[in-house]
Amino acid sequence: MIRAILFDFNGVLVDDEPIHLELVQKVLAAEGMSISDEDYYAHYLGLDDKSCFRKVLEARGETPSTERLFRLMARKSAYYQMRIHKDGFPVFPGCIDLITEAIDAELMLGVISGALKDEVEGALQQMGVRQHFKCLVAAEDVELGKPDPQGYRLGLTLLNSEPPLPSRLLHPHEVLAIEDSPTGLQAARQSGLQTLAVAHTYSASELTMADHVIAALADVRLQDVRTLFAGA
Repeated sequence: MIRAILFDFNGVLVDDEPIHLELVQKVLAAEGMSISDEDYYAHYLGLDDKSCFRKVLEARGETPSTERLFRLMARKSAYYQMRIHKDGFPVFPGCIDLITEAIDAELMLGVISGALKDEVEGALQQMGVRQHFKCLVAAEDVELGKPDPQGYRLGLTLLNSEPPLPSRLLHPHEVLAIEDSPTGLQAARQSGLQTLAVAHTYSASELTMADHVIAALADVRLQDVRTLFAGA
């Protein structure tokens, strides 16, 4: 039985992957570098900003310092905040409905993301659901981003240790991770969680490591999720 849901953020709740691509390209262009759309989606999507910039620079033969990485990250974050301040967070259809149903069913909720915490906080506030999320693990909270399982393991710990405490210990197989990328699914599976992939970003054929795959959050309701994972 599913007792908690941990959502990825970019590509699951918020449709901002194209924005991240555009801003990564903008930051790199100022450094005299470029990256194609195809290269980004093939090699960098699903990584947090620090891992993304490090991997891009390493692919060009550079060993970037921490200071250099943080400068690039700060520049991209500033561009992102300006965009969101102007247009708001582009929320995927169906996600607020699913969250609302999960709240009504008294499921524990959390977000496990490589995004910055203020970005996740801002989106949940915009949706009017922040107070219902028991845990929020963002880029600042872990040393290693996805596909490393550190974020999901921390999320599970917080669900069990932060008030209000569950009536009994929450086990990994009772937690559903909703992800849109292979790196996120790998992190969740290594943590022992149930996995539901949404083909918002990758095709369904690229997400077959998930327990179940759906086309979009708009296509599923909580009862559908419970039916899919009834035997878990």
